[in-house]
Amino acid sequence: MTGLGKKGTHDGIRIGVIGSDVLVKKVGKVLKGFPSFDPVFSVYRQESEVPVLAKELMNEVEVMLFGGPLPYRQAKERIKFTIPVLHLPMTGTGLYRALFRLRQEKPVTRLTVDTLSEQSLESTLGELGESGLMIECYNGPDPYGKEALIRYHRDAYGRYGDDHCALTCVKSVAEELTRQNIPNEWVVPTEQDIIITLERALLSTETRRSKEAQIVLGFMTLDDSGRLFERTETEHEVQKLKLDIHRMLLGYVETLDGHLTHLGGDEYMFMTTRGIFERETGGYKYIPLARDAEKSFGLTLSMGIGFGRSAGEAGTHARMALRQAKEAGGNISFIVREDRSVIGPLEMSQPLEVNLSLIDSQLIKKAENTGMSLAYLSKLAAQVARKGRTDYTAQELAAILGVTIRSVHRFLLQWMDTGLVSIVGEQRSQSKGRPKQVYRLLFIDDQEENEQ
Repeated sequence: MTGLGKKGTHDGIRIGVIGSDVLVKKVGKVLKGFPSFDPVFSVYRQESEVPVLAKELMNEVEVMLFGGPLPYRQAKERIKFTIPVLHLPMTGTGLYRALFRLRQEKPVTRLTVDTLSEQSLESTLGELGESGLMIECYNGPDPYGKEALIRYHRDAYGRYGDDHCALTCVKSVAEELTRQNIPNEWVVPTEQDIIITLERALLSTETRRSKEAQIVLGFMTLDDSGRLFERTETEHEVQKLKLDIHRMLLGYVETLDGHLTHLGGDEYMFMTTRGIFERETGGYKYIPLARDAEKSFGLTLSMGIGFGRSAGEAGTHARMALRQAKEAGGNISFIVREDRSVIGPLEMSQPLEVNLSLIDSQLIKKAENTGMSLAYLSKLAAQVARKGRTDYTAQELAAILGVTIRSVHRFLLQWMDTGLVSIVGEQRSQSKGRPKQVYRLLFIDDQEENEQ
């Protein structure tokens, strides 16, 4: 039995995830796009372990997510839950994916199915225009028993031969059928199925409901507005342009049901509620306002958003977030949360290529202790988000940070000593000379998979 996974280190909504290793890794990857969650992972080898794991986890989390209907039902039969409990569906895009793969691999005329209902399967097949398949759904006395399901599919294969394929929602059943050379498809939830379920889980928690009305404060500044105003010929046109920009910002804040204040110069402040802001940013992923500003005026924005237990705390955090956005080069946004952990960077004109949803407050402290200032951390996080790369040479890092090669080498020695950076290879140049070492930024690498 695999025990509880590593607990989160930030002040988020605790969610317990119980499933097979494959599904837990898939959920862990998608959870990076849900910075409100603080996940605790628990992996089982056998379905029979699920009730014990769920009982251990129940008092540690606010909501629990199971990797499929089978472990969910096993736990529900044995445990009286006092928290919201959900499972990943097997009837969404994952079912379409399994049927598509089935059709691509070999033609079959008969399908034996477990866990899924005949009605849901026929509905999906009808939408796909599949009318030639004969379907048999398992309705035996032990709907959760691995051996019973394997025997059911094996007997069908014995009757129908290669015209048959098994469709199962249980990983261990699929593995055993594969070992016995029985054609099968394992129905695995897709990323979209997981996103929808996590959204439902988020809405079911008490913490989320209590934070829906929390005040969010944000600061916005226009990047290099002087260049924009220089293109106008008269002061009258400058004033009209400023009014047009103000009207655009006012329209955006109106979509947030918020309040906008011009602080003078190129700076604006807005207030809204956390629930609305989360929905309008797609779960803190991007700011659609910036796309409109760039399209309408050729203008980019920097934005800092603050969460806090009071309006004063939210304002302090918003100012910190704006400073990070400016230090990262502008045209980007950061969110500083109650515990001073950082969400971001949020891409301003389009969704990020790479999701860097949370920079932990402990990581920020660790980085600062090794000479990596918030300015450097912001620039590196923004670079990775925009380029989708975590591997760089010292020369590239010097250009990103705006420092000398000598300074970068000094930083790299400190960062490697504390495990923030590692050497992963060499880059050979076409000209003669020593190859350049390639460094990986571990603090924004995909560490969730390593933890699991």
